Amino acid sequence: MFEPIKFATKGGGDATGEMVAPEGEGRAPAVVLIQEWWGLNGQIRDIAQKLAKEGFVVAMPDLYHGRWTVDAEEAAKLMNALDWPRALDEIAGAAAFLASHPRSNGNVGIIGFCLGGALSFAAATKIPELKAVVPYYGLPPAGSVDYTNVKAPILAHFASQDEWARADLAQKLQAEMNGRGQSMELHVYEAGHAFSHEARRDVYVPEAAKLAWSRTVAFLHKHLG
Repeated sequence: MFEPIKFATKGGGDATGEMVAPEGEGRAPAVVLIQEWWGLNGQIRDIAQKLAKEGFVVAMPDLYHGRWTVDAEEAAKLMNALDWPRALDEIAGAAAFLASHPRSNGNVGIIGFCLGGALSFAAATKIPELKAVVPYYGLPPAGSVDYTNVKAPILAHFASQDEWARADLAQKLQAEMNGRGQSMELHVYEAGHAFSHEARRDVYVPEAAKLAWSRTVAFLHKHLG
């Protein structure tokens, strides 16, 4: 069952979101789940429920602060208007909230899709406490983050036919990071952008989505406990 949460941002401000936990009362690994450009909607809640069933405590910061949409033009406006420093501050706050939550084992990872994938990469450069990072088809704007700061292992999922989050740029980043001794595992699927979005039958690729998900769950359990 989802519950609303309030937590402090890294800078000491106030932030809100939602949380879901596995059944039972024991401690579990924790994951910050970052929305797509649509906002905190049903699709992201479905993913949160799937993560909870796999044994993870999940927090979803509401980066659009109550707004969401099903219209692509409006989603683009919301994404382009996003205050990235503030969003990363809120994501860091959500990670700290989970690390100290009584249901958490203290190990926190992050997973994000589309816009959330880009923010997951960016968060990895700003939150050294993260233990695992799983971006789906998203990259921050070129030159906007310093990847040399990344400490956590990364598992990235990209699509071969995606002009928004290009696989060749992800492959270049992987070579750079691995060359520095950082850990970035990359999988490129024969699909287009948002191939894991089950509600969008125009782009959903079941085989790729299932394989990416199984890899994601195994990776998170490996690094978060």
